[in-house]
Amino acid sequence: MEKKRIHLSSPTMHGDEQRFVQEAFDTNWIAPLGPNVTALEQEMAAYTKAPHTVALSAGTAAIHLALKLLDIGPGDVVFVSDLTFSATCNPIVYEGAAPVFIDAEPDTWNMSPQALERAFEKYPHPKAVLCAYLYGTPAKIDEIMAICEKHQVPYIEDAAESLSSTYKGKHTGTFGRFGIYSFNGNKIITTSGGGMLVSEDKEAIEKALFLATQARDPARHYQHSHIGYNYRMSNVTAGIGRGQLLHLEEHKALKQAIYKRYQTGFADIGEIGMNPMNPDGDANNWLSGMLIAKGSSVTPDQIMDALAQENIESRPVWKPMHEQPVFAACDFIAHQEDGSSVGSDIFARGLCLPSDIKNTDEDMELIIGVVRKCFGRA
Repeated sequence: MEKKRIHLSSPTMHGDEQRFVQEAFDTNWIAPLGPNVTALEQEMAAYTKAPHTVALSAGTAAIHLALKLLDIGPGDVVFVSDLTFSATCNPIVYEGAAPVFIDAEPDTWNMSPQALERAFEKYPHPKAVLCAYLYGTPAKIDEIMAICEKHQVPYIEDAAESLSSTYKGKHTGTFGRFGIYSFNGNKIITTSGGGMLVSEDKEAIEKALFLATQARDPARHYQHSHIGYNYRMSNVTAGIGRGQLLHLEEHKALKQAIYKRYQTGFADIGEIGMNPMNPDGDANNWLSGMLIAKGSSVTPDQIMDALAQENIESRPVWKPMHEQPVFAACDFIAHQEDGSSVGSDIFARGLCLPSDIKNTDEDMELIIGVVRKCFGRA
């Protein structure tokens, strides 16, 4: 008999989603644009307190438009998180600009303010700083923003993984010039695929909307004075998002409970540490990560293999961008003065544990038991 599949982070539907989707079908609003899109933008603005929002086909599209709105192009430099998924930095290359990867720091696994300062010494005039909040944990936002303000460089937040996370009581994604959210299938809430760009700058969001709808000029005929993109979210998928948004705080609480359960389950094993939290933030714990102590005989691969034997999905920590073949020619600024990479060390010793909110108590006991057995604990 096949063992039950335990997922890393799969969508969780509640039924409310179908109600909004059915409305789209009943009213024949199945194409891009429509009441669900408008309502999702308004409801996300109300939830995050972001004044202006535009719903898009993906979080990557939101990053791309943020860069376009800042006129980033060939010859420009953008400082970007090194320990992240490639979608954070791919749009920089779309525009012909050069990503300079900024190392993580140990306290939050996010962009290092020390490395960022060092980057400004080497590249005094970057066009933007783009910081991803790894696994839903807020970075040291005050320190990073202070550096950006000192150098008069706009700050972009890749909050794709951190929707519902807060820093000093304010939602991630609402601090910088632009914020990006993702509704990909594995995120804390989903539209099956989609994203959102948010900002206090009304004119910028209006321009983003224009660019996202093929940059059609206001004329009876089809006239275009700018290159546009097909980046708008559909009314059907927006309906899914509206239903999901009703349960966002519930999802967050369940994610946080999973993280705490792992903390308790491994508390007596000195070789295991969980991904660190920012004491000034309230993380959504989208994914729970663990870090194996230096010198341990246990490796992440051994743990992932043991979990896989029980049909349990796990995943390595993101491989740092400066180690990716496609970015081999890009510069990297380390957190450590000796040039060693914090992100590379986390990648070598870390992994992401199952963080699916449908996990039962029995599922969690099984996962924890498998990991404990790898360390010789019953």
